[in-house]
Amino acid sequence: MPYLAKILVYPIKSLDGVEVSQASLWEGGAIAHDREFALVDESGKVVNAKRKAEIHKIRTAFDLDARMITLWLEGNSAMQSFHLDGDRPALEGWFSDYFGFPITLRQNCHMGFPDDIESSGPTIVSVASLEAIATWFGMGLDECRQRFRANLEIANVPAFWEDTVFDAAGEGISFQIGDVVLKSSHPCQRCIVPTRNPWTGDRTPDFQTKFNIHREATLPDGVPRTQFNHFYKLTLNTQVSPLEAGKVLRLGDRVRL
Repeated sequence: MPYLAKILVYPIKSLDGVEVSQASLWEGGAIAHDREFALVDESGKVVNAKRKAEIHKIRTAFDLDARMITLWLEGNSAMQSFHLDGDRPALEGWFSDYFGFPITLRQNCHMGFPDDIESSGPTIVSVASLEAIATWFGMGLDECRQRFRANLEIANVPAFWEDTVFDAAGEGISFQIGDVVLKSSHPCQRCIVPTRNPWTGDRTPDFQTKFNIHREATLPDGVPRTQFNHFYKLTLNTQVSPLEAGKVLRLGDRVRL
C-alpha cells in the first residue's frame, strides 16, 4: 500500500525546507507555511533561485512553532536568528545586506507563493523517483531531493508512479492521502534551479539534456504522452478544494487512488 513517507515545507520561497511529521492545509490549497514568505525587491519582483543563483548559498534552520529562523552562509559558521514576525525589519536587513539591494519579506497565509497559482496544492513525488534520478547523476538522495523540492514523498510505489495519476485521456483524477482529497493536475515543468548544486549554485554540466534522455526512457507504460510535450518535468502538481482546508496530512497516511 502506498504511504506518505516525507513532508517538507519551505517557509521562505527558494530557501531551505524543513521536515515535519504532520501539516494542515490552507484554504488556498497549500500546506500551511509552505512558501508562506517570498523575498521581494523594490520593483515588487520575487527574488528567487531562478533569478539569483547566489540564493543557493543561504542556509536556514526553522522552528515553526516558535516562529524563528536562523540564517548563515554556506561555509561560514556565523549565524543570526530572527523572529519571523517580531524581527521583520532586522530580517529584511539581513537579506538586503546579502543581496546588495533592498529586500522586503512578503507574506501570504492563504496559498503562499506557488509558481503555479492554478494548481497550488502540494507537489508530489515518489521516493523511488528521486532515488532513480540520483543514480543518473551520481548524487546522493538528499541532494536530489533539494534540487526538486517536492512537498510530499510517497513510498512503496515504483519510480515515476506520480506520472500515472491520470486517467487514459490524461485528465486529472481525485485521490486521497489519509483524509485529504487532492486532484492531480499535471507534471511540473522544471526551471533552471534543478540544474544547480543546491548548496553552492554551481551548474551541473548537461543536466537538462541527460535528464530528458533518461526521463523519456523511463516513462511508465500507459502514461498519456499528452502530458509530456518535453521530458524536463518531475513531480505532480495538484489542486485542492477549499473544503479540505484545515485537514491534516500525517506521515504514514495511506494513499488511495
